[in-house]
Amino acid sequence: MQSRVQWVENMTFVGQSSSGHSIVLDGNGGEKAPSPMELVLMAAGGCSSVDVVSGLQDLQQQITACEVNISAERREQAPRIFTSANLHFVVTGHALDDELVSKVVVDSLEKYCSVCLMLGKGVELSHSYEIVAA
Repeated sequence: MQSRVQWVENMTFVGQSSSGHSIVLDGNGGEKAPSPMELVLMAAGGCSSVDVVSGLQDLQQQITACEVNISAERREQAPRIFTSANLHFVVTGHALDDELVSKVVVDSLEKYCSVCLMLGKGVELSHSYEIVAA
């Protein structure tokens, strides 16, 4: 897997994935586009959401929506790495089994989500979830 990031102007950059997709990045804390650190959180949420949705579908759960809200803390001094993050899943569906939702969320963060597993080497990760009946 490869990617490329090219400087455009000021603190604006364009990243391009090996699959040909592009995204603008903003080094000024998100004035024009997501900052690189915001993209890290979105990547963790996206990667884990794939696991949760596919896991629940594999378990024949009638999921109709899945959202994850990620909150994170960073160090005040440079390097301003994340010190902790919580992924809170809001899973909507018909007659969802609480135990299965819990298991799929835990398994994603502890076994399957590549991004979360990488972050977990230096970031205290936690998770929570809620079920909404559709």
